[in-house]
This record gives sequence, structure tokens and C-alpha cells, in this order.
Amino acid sequence: MPSQLKRQLSLGNAVSLNMMNMIGVGPFITLPLVVAAMGGPQAMLGWILGALIAVCDGLVWAELGAAMPEAGGSYTFLREIYGRNGAGRWASFLYIWQLGFSAPLSIASGCIGLSQYAAYLWPSLGNTVAGMSHLRYTSLLASGSCLLILALLYRNLSTIRRLAWVLWSGVLLTIGSVILAGVTHFHASQVVMPAGAFHLTPAFFQGLGAATLIATYDYWGYYTVCFLGGEVRDPGRTIPRAVLISIAIVAVLYLLMNISVLGVIPWQELVKGGDGRYAVVAVLMQRTFGVTAARVLAALVMWTAFASVFSLLLTYSRAPYAAALDGNYFRSFATLHPRHGFPNVSLIALGVVAAIFCFFDLSHVIAALVAIRIILQYLLQQVGVILLRIRRPEMPRPFRLWFYPLPPLLALAGFLFIVFSRPDASREFVYAGVIAVTGSLLYFARAYRRREWPFASQAK
Repeated sequence: MPSQLKRQLSLGNAVSLNMMNMIGVGPFITLPLVVAAMGGPQAMLGWILGALIAVCDGLVWAELGAAMPEAGGSYTFLREIYGRNGAGRWASFLYIWQLGFSAPLSIASGCIGLSQYAAYLWPSLGNTVAGMSHLRYTSLLASGSCLLILALLYRNLSTIRRLAWVLWSGVLLTIGSVILAGVTHFHASQVVMPAGAFHLTPAFFQGLGAATLIATYDYWGYYTVCFLGGEVRDPGRTIPRAVLISIAIVAVLYLLMNISVLGVIPWQELVKGGDGRYAVVAVLMQRTFGVTAARVLAALVMWTAFASVFSLLLTYSRAPYAAALDGNYFRSFATLHPRHGFPNVSLIALGVVAAIFCFFDLSHVIAALVAIRIILQYLLQQVGVILLRIRRPEMPRPFRLWFYPLPPLLALAGFLFIVFSRPDASREFVYAGVIAVTGSLLYFARAYRRREWPFASQAK
């Protein structure tokens, strides 16, 4: 039975997996929500600010990923930053614990988005199942698509690489089609700012915070390669390049896509929640090239969502595996498939839980998960990269983030702005707090039995 992962991923593989994770169904559904958050085309500021935060945070990921190229990503980083035999065990365990909630929900949200665009093609999918008033066929489709992706990932990495390139071609075709339709039918007269669009009032900053939260969530995924660090060739060079290249390309694509939509669909329609709020890019295509083209694009969006979930499930399955291999999670998650050498128990667990979550309403939960991921992962890493420079200056760093320490400080400020600018931040902190407290209690109970930090001294 294989005991180690093989380094097989090239720069091209890494960039494609990153971008498939980033360009999921998110921007095709959330674009109108960003416009509505700020009440007009000035919402582009949210996308720009989100891109700047992504670059600053991406530089942190690039340095940490190149220095610690192992499976697990943030798990490995937090463990090493805060002490492998100290508080790092608690921080890394807590990260894996919250990932057990956030990863399946992220995967499920992509499957739900896929099913919603399927309902654009086949409206009857939006109907409820006979005799079950709370169950819609879209939920069954979302859950089924999740299980199908699980089955596709249940094979060796060389086969997955080929599948990734096929799925990636569909992602490029989808984005390209949206931009082409918008650019060739662009009407500058529609992109008119409302009165007082840039008045720096509390409402402006509240709207900017809400828009940036959505945009930041849509950018997330540039760190995918860091979770696959143990499977990347020449990680010291490949990981930083993959992170920064994917952010640059996706930022340009998102801005072009936003401009394309705003030049065809009136922003007032997006704000009011007309048909543009739902399958917005299908509506764009319908108004530019007709119903048939719209249906084709809806199918491409489904393809893109499928590709994103494929990348998400592949990526996240490596983190519990790394934790279990380190003795800091359930032992069964350290198992590799006897023939193909991938973490099959972790993959199945996350895939099945995600399939179950496809039946839940994610609208409020996703916002809470964004908050807890920022608190228990991103903020700890911004502080951590500085602590690591101070505590371990001799540590080999194939890539050193530029303009240190400015990027982690700017990313820290950006994430805090996103969290605290929201009017319902207190509710989200309650959800985040529950997950953090339960995870901490579980860790400390386990650590007490095993005489690990902070109880290790009692064993002497």
C-alpha cells in the first residue's frame, strides 16, 4: 500500500486547478448581488478591493506554500507557525474541524448553483417532489451531481489531471462567451452612476463591505495548489507562480465579465432583483444572441460549476489526510487507496457530507462560514507569516513575499473590514463561535487523554 503522495502536478496543472476552484458558479450567481450591495455600477470597487486583498493574501500563501510544500495547506502552516508540539496542534486541529463544516458547504453551494442553472434549462426541475412539499428536484440533482464528482475523483491522479484539462477547457469557453457577448453588444449609456454613488457615508462603506465579502468569496481558490503541495513538482517555484498567475488572470476576467454584463443588462434591473438577478449570464446571452445561445451558455455554466466542485473536493480531501497522518485527526483519514494512492476515506467523507448539505438552505450559513474561515484561518496566517519570520529567520524560503510586512498587514485590515462592516456580523460571530468552541472542547478533551499540549507537562 502506498504511504506517500507522488509529485506529479506541473505549473499548468496547478494553475488550472486553482482557476477551476476560483471560477466556480459563484460569479455567475453573485454578480447581481454585488451590484445590489452598492446600488449601482460603483460596485466595481468591491471587485477591485477584493482583488487587492487576494493579491496580499496570495503572497502570504505563496511564501508559506513554497516553504512548506506538503499536503494539507493551512493545516501544515498553522501547525508549524504556532508550534508542532505546542499551540500549533490546537490551531491546526481547529482548522480541520471547521473545514469539516465549511468544505462540504462550499462544495454543496457549487452543486446547488449547478442545479439552479439546470432549472433555467428545464424549469420543471424547480417543482417539488410529489408528496414532499419541502423537497425540490433541484436538490436531488445537486446531491446527485456531488456523488458523481466523488465517483470521478475515485481514481489515480494521472487520470484526474486529464479530466481537469477537459473540464478547464469548458471554464475558459464559458467566461470567453460571456465577455464576447458583452463586448460586442456593449452600450456605454447604460453604465451611468446613480446620484451620490461615491459619497463616503456609513451606508457607502457598509455596501462596500458587503460587496467585497461576496467578491472575496468568489476570488477564493487561488490557494488550491497549497493543499496539494505534496503532489507538486518543483514546489518552491511552482506554488508561488501558480498562486499569483491565477489571481492575475481571474481578476482581469472578473472585471471584464462585470463590464460586459453592465453594458447589456441595466444595473437598475440587477438591483431590483429582476430576471437578471438569477441566471444573469444566460439572460445576457438571450438578449444578445437569442434563446438558443442562452441555453448553450447555461449548459456551459453547469460545466463550470461541475469543474469547480471537482477541484474543491480534490483539494479539501487532502487536508484531513494530512492531519490524520500527523496524529492530529481521526486515524482512518490517513488511509490511502491501496491501488491508486489517494486519500479515499477523506474523499468519501467530505463528498457524502456535501451531498447531504445539498438539501439545506445555505444563504445564511455561507456568510457565517466566511466569517469563521477568516477568523480561524486567514487572520491566523497573516499574523503567522510575520511570527515565522521573527521566530525562524533561518527557515529556507524559496519565495519571500514582496514588500514585507505590508501584504499581510493589508490583508489583515481587509479581512477585518469585511467581517465588521456587515450589519449582521454579530449573528455570524455566534455561528462561528459555536464551531470554534465545540472544536476547542473536542481538542482539549482529546489532548487531555493523550497528554498533549497543553497537558503534556503533566505526563512528566
